[in-house]
Amino acid sequence: MNRLLRLSPGIFLLSVVCVALTACTSVAQNAENDTAKDVSRYETGRKTFDGIGKYYFGREIAHYMTHLAAPWLDRPERDQEERPDLVMAALALKPGDVVADRGCGTGYFSWRMARAVGAKGVVFGVEIQPEMLDHLAVKMKERGVTNVVGVLGTVTDPKLPKPVDLVIMVDVYHEFDHPYEMMSAVARQLKPGGRVAFVEYRGEDPEVPIKPLHKMTEAQVKKEMTAQPLEYLETIRTLPRQHIILFRKRAEQGKR
Repeated sequence: MNRLLRLSPGIFLLSVVCVALTACTSVAQNAENDTAKDVSRYETGRKTFDGIGKYYFGREIAHYMTHLAAPWLDRPERDQEERPDLVMAALALKPGDVVADRGCGTGYFSWRMARAVGAKGVVFGVEIQPEMLDHLAVKMKERGVTNVVGVLGTVTDPKLPKPVDLVIMVDVYHEFDHPYEMMSAVARQLKPGGRVAFVEYRGEDPEVPIKPLHKMTEAQVKKEMTAQPLEYLETIRTLPRQHIILFRKRAEQGKR
């Protein structure tokens, strides 16, 4: 696999959003309502080689990377390409912080954040693939990291055990097949004033050697977050190929 082109090695599986049923509501009616909501948020269009043919705010959603590509996440040159030291400086984590690493992969950023939040803090490494969580556990054991907790989420919900100060998503948001539902769940599970960090390859820069569907522009991220109770904070452009786009949970959403 070309490390710069991020081809998905597996077959994308469409997931069904489950709807809770009450005693007085029929299964058929709920299914109909859920389908209507999904159609109103998303569009179906031309399916490109790297996409799934499902569009959100005009953007085709990309195939997700399966656990078979885990070695690519730990490639030696990644330190130079992505400068995790600069990412950590930008996040400004504090001892005791609770962080969710959504799409944590093998824990490339998880262990770094675990070190920053210290023994009183915790990092939830969230994945939708059990096999990737197995990789995470092995890597954390090798590093002697004890404050990274693996969490099996779904395509619509990270399933965090408790509210968090920060949710970070490194090169994964563009692959969410239900971005509205996922980000709604993320917002609910943030502490008052909690932050969301999107680390994405810069879609504005044609010199960034990543396939187009695996890049995102700042404008596109901002557009998609208008549907969420999040306010834009800033965009940090210190990285060689990516930008860090930061949002914060709106004050009026503080009471859970």
